[in-house]
Amino acid sequence: MLNPYLLRKELSEVAKKLLKKQFKLNISLISEIENKRKKLQIKTENLQHNHKLLSDLFRKSKLLKKNDEHLKNKIIKSNQKLNILKNELNIIKEKIYNISMSIPNIPSSDVPEGIGSNNNKEIKYWGTKKIYNFKILNHIELGNQLNQIDWKSAAKISSSKFVVLKGNIALLHRALGQFMLDLHTNEHGYVETYVPYLVNQDSLYGTGQLPKFNDDLFYVNNINKKKYILIPTSEVPLTNLFRNQILDDNYLPIKLTAHTPCFRSEASSYGRDSQGLIRLHQFDKVELIQIVQPELSMKILEKLTNHAEKVLQLLELPYRKVLLCGGEMSFSAVKTYDLEVWFPSQNQYREVSSCSNMGDFQARRMKTRYQNKYKKSKNFVHTLNGSGLAIGRTLAAILENYQQKDGRVKIPSILKNKYMKGMNFLS
Repeated sequence: MLNPYLLRKELSEVAKKLLKKQFKLNISLISEIENKRKKLQIKTENLQHNHKLLSDLFRKSKLLKKNDEHLKNKIIKSNQKLNILKNELNIIKEKIYNISMSIPNIPSSDVPEGIGSNNNKEIKYWGTKKIYNFKILNHIELGNQLNQIDWKSAAKISSSKFVVLKGNIALLHRALGQFMLDLHTNEHGYVETYVPYLVNQDSLYGTGQLPKFNDDLFYVNNINKKKYILIPTSEVPLTNLFRNQILDDNYLPIKLTAHTPCFRSEASSYGRDSQGLIRLHQFDKVELIQIVQPELSMKILEKLTNHAEKVLQLLELPYRKVLLCGGEMSFSAVKTYDLEVWFPSQNQYREVSSCSNMGDFQARRMKTRYQNKYKKSKNFVHTLNGSGLAIGRTLAAILENYQQKDGRVKIPSILKNKYMKGMNFLS
């Protein structure tokens, strides 16, 4: 949620900046409602003041043992008017709140203009693409050839966009999650956290998935008809751990990681990457979140992105880092880097991690602040998150980049002994 001050005092400037995200702010509507709020606020405050004066007079008259019915009636009428005004003011405030909840975050000034991925800014490339002297198979063909990725059984027990992994590919999938967690906890200083996979609506409002992405979520009703929602990412429960809290400055930054399944209906992604492990209704991901002081958040974004990059470097997977343009950014982000791993069968890079600085946008929605030890004030924190990494997509990239001429798949050396029982190849 944006700082309300910006919508009151810098509305035109905010509207201009939001165009970078392809969002057109309804200035006339917001101005009209804000003017009504101001007038009602002034009327309410004036009436409250007069009501207080009348109440003070009445108390004095009672002390003097006077029975002033006229004054008493004036107080009753004043109170009735005050209640009506308060109700009208609350309705207006709720309208403003609902509008503000649908406004995306303002992108950073260094975010490129543009709508599609062609407008993203390439920051760096890492790794060397392998040259193959045989026909390259995609990860679906490799999984079928190895007889360890089962799409038909997944469709039978669930539907399309689900997968069953078997044997050593299932082991590799588990190994990747464990490897990522070990790296982030042992070397990068994150605290491993186990979180619920079902959350309430307040949690999704807090991180910005609701109300905008309602159609992309899976809802669950229990016998009491109380709604729970399957997490689209563990960013939601991890960040909401600090909802409605005032944090001690001494404990920042907070760094947490979790390995969870993620559940997405992908209603807004029809036709995009619809085959294989790239886009599923259920997939595993290791998530990184940090909660920091505002002045540090842009530096922390670089560090958090480097933590995700380290996974790809140790797995020796070629990738590139891109700065997303405004039209490609998420609803809540100020600035986002995508890490895109090389897929030789497609001859292109595909996203495997997205690392974002959310500024104070989520913190305002969650009411998460910290006590500044120098200024003795309470300020909103900044929140950051990133994939470290999406496990299914990383698995798919390993299958393709490490494939051999004879159909086997070589195990990355970092995984071989500690995580894959000394295995050299999937076969």
